[in-house]
Amino acid sequence: MLSALNSLSFVIASLAGWLSEHQQRSIEYVVEENRILREQIGDRKLLFTDNQRRRLAVRAKELSRSALNRIATIVTPETLLAWHRKLIANEYDGSGMRKPGRPRTTPEVEALVVQMAKENRSWGYDRIQGAIANLGHDLSPSGIAKILKRHGIEPAPGRVKKTTWKEFLIRHADQIAATDFLTIEVWTMKGLQRFMVLFFIEVSSRRVQLGGIAKCPNGFWMDQIARNLTDCEDGLLKRNRYLIHDRDPLYTRSFGEILSQSGIAPVKLPPSSPNLNAFAERFVRSIKEACLDKMIFFGEDSLRTAVSEYIAHYHAERNHQGLGNRLIIPLPSTGDTTGSIKRTEGLGGMLRYYYRDAA
Repeated sequence: MLSALNSLSFVIASLAGWLSEHQQRSIEYVVEENRILREQIGDRKLLFTDNQRRRLAVRAKELSRSALNRIATIVTPETLLAWHRKLIANEYDGSGMRKPGRPRTTPEVEALVVQMAKENRSWGYDRIQGAIANLGHDLSPSGIAKILKRHGIEPAPGRVKKTTWKEFLIRHADQIAATDFLTIEVWTMKGLQRFMVLFFIEVSSRRVQLGGIAKCPNGFWMDQIARNLTDCEDGLLKRNRYLIHDRDPLYTRSFGEILSQSGIAPVKLPPSSPNLNAFAERFVRSIKEACLDKMIFFGEDSLRTAVSEYIAHYHAERNHQGLGNRLIIPLPSTGDTTGSIKRTEGLGGMLRYYYRDAA
């Protein structure tokens, strides 16, 4: 009986040794196969899905660190253990059970806060909070501060100190006029000559007045134009207090003194700053694109006629986006929508205007 037990123990031990050796050879084969695959892949980084990471992490936890060092080839043991720790953390993650906190401000309310801060530079967080509350929205000063910070808007003390040129013009538009020259080539008896067109524009109404057209303007010519502009009956500048102009030498000291005597302060702009005279520059672009660049002029009279006709079209027939897409001088409207549609044409059809004839 004892000899039989010894024989069975020997057989079991032999079988266990054979299985262990067979398992070891299998592992060595898999490891070598992985090495070959890695050689085929080269230095390219392997990308794993979340499911693949979980499967490897579960298997790795069942092995010791030494075993992982021996058989892990596609990732390091530290990576496998890190995946396992993340797997456990996700298992006990209770963030999905948490109750939602204070809801984030809606985009509409956030846009309203930004609008108020931009349009009212002196308003602080408390002042904006009150204005928002008047509209039925509940925001804290700290919440308003975070919104403005996200949009790169400074607190009220910093905003107050930064008045833009555009804001200054809007605030004083009723008192400001601007002036500029434009040049045009004209064929004369002496050949091609350059003429200068001087105009003035009211910032608030966009009304334009032709100052004069000359081939060789000088200081005396400019002085007479200044007297015409400040005439108490017909002068364009009689309602203004400031005249914006560039540093053209034709804006002489005598020209400025005549304006000052009528209560109009000349404002000389910095060098190379056309954007500061944007209203005059926009008129130059309009008249050139719609009229002057499309014509060849023979003599001063043809140029004067074209400029005068365009200014009349500019006032009564051209809609202006800066004025809410309205006309500067609108014609009386009867409200009739049944009359036939008529069309006027100026300068050979370049300046068209459509209107409805009274029924």
